[in-house]
Amino acid sequence: MYDLCKVGNEGLMGEVIQIVGGKTIIQVYEETGGVRPGEPCVTTGMSLAVELGPGLLSSIYDGVQRPLHVLLERTGGFIKRGVTADGLDHKKIWEFKPVARKGDFVKGGEVIGVVQETVNIEHKIMMPPDKSGTIADIKSGNFTVLDTICTLTDGTELQMMHRWPVRRPRPVKRKLTPEKPLVTGQRILDGLFPVAKGGTAAIPGPFGSGKTVTQQQLSKWSDTEIVVYVGCGERGNEMADVLWDFPELEDPQTGRPLMERTILVANTSNMPVAAREASVYTGMTLAEYYRDMGYDVSLMADSTSRWAEAMREISSRLEEMPGEEGYPAYLSARLAEFYERAGVAETLCGEKGSITAIGAVSPPGGDFSEPVTQNTLRIVKVFWALDAKLSQRRHFPAINWLNSYSLYKEDLNDWFTENVAPDYVAMREKAMDMLQTESELQEIVQLVGSDALPEEQQLLLEITRMIREIFLQQNAFHPIDTYSPFAKQYRIMQAIMKYGDAAMDALKSGVPASEIIKMESKNDLPKVKFEEDFDGSLNAVLAKMDKEFAALGGR
Repeated sequence: MYDLCKVGNEGLMGEVIQIVGGKTIIQVYEETGGVRPGEPCVTTGMSLAVELGPGLLSSIYDGVQRPLHVLLERTGGFIKRGVTADGLDHKKIWEFKPVARKGDFVKGGEVIGVVQETVNIEHKIMMPPDKSGTIADIKSGNFTVLDTICTLTDGTELQMMHRWPVRRPRPVKRKLTPEKPLVTGQRILDGLFPVAKGGTAAIPGPFGSGKTVTQQQLSKWSDTEIVVYVGCGERGNEMADVLWDFPELEDPQTGRPLMERTILVANTSNMPVAAREASVYTGMTLAEYYRDMGYDVSLMADSTSRWAEAMREISSRLEEMPGEEGYPAYLSARLAEFYERAGVAETLCGEKGSITAIGAVSPPGGDFSEPVTQNTLRIVKVFWALDAKLSQRRHFPAINWLNSYSLYKEDLNDWFTENVAPDYVAMREKAMDMLQTESELQEIVQLVGSDALPEEQQLLLEITRMIREIFLQQNAFHPIDTYSPFAKQYRIMQAIMKYGDAAMDALKSGVPASEIIKMESKNDLPKVKFEEDFDGSLNAVLAKMDKEFAALGGR
């Protein structure tokens, strides 16, 4: 099972997916039109595996780790079938610096040397996890990934590259509990629904609600060292945008091109379903490889719905008993296997690394009750629900704050208290309570209008409008507002709450709500988040607010 085969005269790549007696069923990764009875079919004796070594970063692969730029050179603008290409450049020279010495006993996963892969990423050359032994000879100097750099006493020769089956998780010493948040710079994510570094999250939403833009923002701004972006079954136009945009993006952490710490796996919707299924495992294996070096990795899978549809197609061809909506009965198990490969881990080389898995889900018609969304919800701990109505109102990110949740909040509260502010958690909970109350009041407002509400509730609606428009809305394309550090997030929310508390006090002292809502400083507050001198602008607005409230009190 799962052996790779070469099918037909063109040597099309395929995978054994079922064996029935003497009959073998192969799912070919490419178009099979024109393949005739009698053409050869040869097994390679190996399952689908990826090449792991220096040169992965900055690469753009298809679902089975064929570099797209190599395929472009060989076949032109349209990829012909039967073309194969090595995952790594076997001719490129790398400078290898050994850290292990002759006579050292090295176990699987331990570091034997390093290579400077990009300006900021040091690539650790590790023993393959399934090998160990005493070093008889180790070299330093310039080598290709196929050159022998180390020989063990039992005669085993090691290169800078090794292969690993994509469906088999790479081993670690032990899994650890996530303790730190993944800092994304997106206020609604960091502020209300944080994901832990090494956690799992899902972004479900209908077409056009902003899944791809949200994942691109996470890729660009998250405080991870490596990004693996898997376009699994997405439309060709969307993937083309990603492939054009990513190489031009600047990494805000280093000022270098973002591609220097990114691997793209592009598997469009017109590619065969087996390759679509393999692409998710390919991306996860590449992420595990860098985690094993001790790096924090973020894995974006866009979208797991297309992956599930591929499983459904294969399952129906195998005449398996269908489950809900035609998906295979093992859908939940396969999703769990994928997300369970994420997490914080103590690696075999003694380092601490993490994979944060964020999967987009594309439910047909935005129906969150369909099987892929529901099974994903049972597994992941963070749910960022995109809402078509919010996107139609041009509220971005279009994440519905009433349907979304994070199960990491309690685990991360101590971190927020120590690293952001002692009152940060209480302020977040207060804001969530106010937004919940607002949704209940909106039903009354739609019937009788806001003027029929008591003045206290009118003020509450105004404060929650400020939370929505100032804090939750964020412009991904504005050079300043695109990223909001925790200090800025805290000060924005603090300013809104300061206005809210002072407004309620003024109302109790007899000031009409209409006077409080007319204040100029309140209208100046939304502009502050776009200012380069944020602190100076905010301080000026807060000072103006104090004067206006003092004048109201005097009146």
